[in-house]
Amino acid sequence: MGKGDGGRVSMVRLRGGGGIPFMKFFLAGTSVATITLQFFRPDLLPSPIGVGFDSVIRSSRALHTIGFVAVDYRYSLRGMDTSSDEYRSTLAEVNLRSAKRILKLCEVNRGFYVKAGQYFSSIRQIPKEYSSLLSSLQDQALPCNFKDVKRVLMKNLGKDMSQIFLMFDEEPIAAASIAQVHHAVLLDNHEVAVKVQYPGLEQRMKIDIITMTILSKLVAWVFPDYRFECVVSEFKKSISLELDFIKEAQNSERTAMNFKENNMIMVPQVFWELTSKQVLTMQFCKGYKVDDLNFYKKSGINPVKIAKALMDLFAEMIFIHGFVHGDPHPGNVLVCPQGHNDFCMVILDHGIYKELDAKFRLDYCQLWKALILLDSQKIHQLGKNFGVAKYAKYFPVIFTGRTINSKSALGSQLSAEERAILKKDLKSLNMNDISQFMESLSSDFLAVLRTDGLLRSTISKLGAPQQLRLLAYAKHAVYGLDRESSLKNQGYKIRSVISRSRTNISYLQLIIFLKMLDLLSKFEQLRRKLFKTINLMFLLLFGEDKTSNYLI
Repeated sequence: MGKGDGGRVSMVRLRGGGGIPFMKFFLAGTSVATITLQFFRPDLLPSPIGVGFDSVIRSSRALHTIGFVAVDYRYSLRGMDTSSDEYRSTLAEVNLRSAKRILKLCEVNRGFYVKAGQYFSSIRQIPKEYSSLLSSLQDQALPCNFKDVKRVLMKNLGKDMSQIFLMFDEEPIAAASIAQVHHAVLLDNHEVAVKVQYPGLEQRMKIDIITMTILSKLVAWVFPDYRFECVVSEFKKSISLELDFIKEAQNSERTAMNFKENNMIMVPQVFWELTSKQVLTMQFCKGYKVDDLNFYKKSGINPVKIAKALMDLFAEMIFIHGFVHGDPHPGNVLVCPQGHNDFCMVILDHGIYKELDAKFRLDYCQLWKALILLDSQKIHQLGKNFGVAKYAKYFPVIFTGRTINSKSALGSQLSAEERAILKKDLKSLNMNDISQFMESLSSDFLAVLRTDGLLRSTISKLGAPQQLRLLAYAKHAVYGLDRESSLKNQGYKIRSVISRSRTNISYLQLIIFLKMLDLLSKFEQLRRKLFKTINLMFLLLFGEDKTSNYLI
């Protein structure tokens, strides 16, 4: 096998000195197991035996893939200077090969592997080769046999379907990794969407999570600098919550309460008498995916207005309520051409939410205010609060695209000089630093990082400038700092006219500061262009540079 296929394993030495025999037997064993198991048809076996057998096949396939990925990294990067350009170039190539293998694994194994791939792709700190490829994963699945769907419905609702529904469409309108959704009409003519969980899912999830945990430990053992057990742990928590539809219904009602004063936000009503742990019945809502540019073109809606409404929605969740939707991909936010401002947003899929710790929420508000003002002292102080003091100087880069000493306007590109300084600084970091950074962050911080990553992708597709996102966060961070603590989770209200005025003044001060930065940046760009023009004239006329001494 060639280098790109993870071959030449006999030359690999792994941690602990037993690399060659271990990896030979490991890869040979998983190869035989994977090939052999493909001849079995788990779907023909009685459940839950079939479910268990299918999980073994998926686990064997995963172990085999990760084994090859480990060998590829070990062999390809062996003996290289980690600070060299050759190492970084080769690492990017191995990242791409490995990301392709893992993408294929997720597509073949489907189910929770697709969920895991999506989850990891939204974490901005993983290598870009992984995030760009894994973000293409679509959470889709082959629809479950309707006989199984009917069995789950009758078991959970305790009645024959004819006693509940006037019409029930056997073809699902959506099928994902844990459930499928059917359009139906109740006997009282209410139009509903019925979300039905696949049978045997909990058993399959347990085995898949155990496999993922083993794989993360295997990777950490082979590569001590790559430690992502904390991310697997967070994924396990989120997916466990997503399997409980009663919890999802409670989350949706709480979100509806939080945004009850906002006419642009809609949350489908829950039909509690037809809801259980495995079945969720809710109001049927029509709409278009939030990133559907063709719809906006036909309807005449400005996609930048959609991006602003989306950012305001999630900024309020994060900074005001501290109760955050954990999976804001485009399919979970629909846009309807109606309501206030010519459209309204429908929030779907409330299975994954993160309730932020009160202190974390306030610290996060402080962080964003400091990021906008580039208050380096405050940023370093908050870095200690978040447990990542060593890496606090990178917060501006992670969140705003500026360095901590940047002179660039908010939302603008770094200057060539700033890029060079940042590149030199980042060269000193390695995967151990990234792993240490991720391990040190709280689950709250990881949750907002993931949400922010998904939002960035969506507003970018909508053609909105990144400054729109930054201003939305700045505004709600100021409001969040002034929120009355006793109003926790009771909606967004400012306690008095005086307090509201003070908050608005604080926000206006931020806006004025940002405008001044923008003007200064434009003036600096104009000054440099002017000097370059004059310099060019001198070069043409006199053959010498007369202006370089005046450029800063």
